[in-house]
Amino acid sequence: MDENAGLAERFEEDRTRLRAVAYRMLGSVSEADDAVQEAWLRVSRADTSDVDNLTGWLTTVVSRVCLNMLRSREHRREEPLDALVPDLAPGHEEGRDPEQEALLADSVGVAMLVVLDTLTPAERLAFVLHDMFAVSFDDIGVMLERSPAAARQLASRARRRVKGGAVVADPDLARKRRVVDAFLAATRGGDFEALVALLDPDVVLRADKAVVPTPEPLVILGAHTVAKGAMDATGRARFTGLALVDGAVGLAMAPRGRLFLVLAFTITDGRIAEIDVIADPDRLGRLEIAVFDD
Repeated sequence: MDENAGLAERFEEDRTRLRAVAYRMLGSVSEADDAVQEAWLRVSRADTSDVDNLTGWLTTVVSRVCLNMLRSREHRREEPLDALVPDLAPGHEEGRDPEQEALLADSVGVAMLVVLDTLTPAERLAFVLHDMFAVSFDDIGVMLERSPAAARQLASRARRRVKGGAVVADPDLARKRRVVDAFLAATRGGDFEALVALLDPDVVLRADKAVVPTPEPLVILGAHTVAKGAMDATGRARFTGLALVDGAVGLAMAPRGRLFLVLAFTITDGRIAEIDVIADPDRLGRLEIAVFDD
């Protein structure tokens, strides 16, 4: 009994790290919590008398649980993306805290979660554990039942996907990034005047039929009208973050780590002149999303 109580205490000490591993593996707060709970059920029944590095062993257990969840997730790809978009009003997601989900997405980076979602389960595990938590390729290879060299290759492939293949030749990328970042901050904060100031008076917003949805693509003209539309999206902006979209500055919305829509921007003389809102799955699938190299 004392041994089990000691194990439970040690598990609680490592819970924050284990949850961080699970969230990066799964991209969902609720699934990460489920994975950590399942890991505890396995740990509580195990003999740990021969375990020298308990933190490493616990990380292995939760990683294997996550790997199994990723491998069995394919049926979820058939879910409508609308089912993954949280309600705008807090507290409507049963069993989940939307604010906590948004904070975790920000801490990891929405673009990072989007790219991780495109990886195979093995690539995701190798990249997350090695690049984010400094787990050795020897240990990762054991989890995947592959050689350390094969685990290294998986992480390398994932790393290339994270960085993206598009050549960023825009000398004004940093300035445009500041404009888009300010647009996101104003949208999240519900600052109408700040939004209007960032938009060209004759700004044009185009949204494909999957965004609203509407029978035809939607076109909105004028800074005030576009800003009002952005104010209506304040809740969803919590799950939106900066991303490289085909090598240009954009925004990606990814509730529970899955890409839902993208905003592509045309910026002229320091103001946003055009916004292209993309939600059609075929169009999204042709975009290359990558993480800014800070």
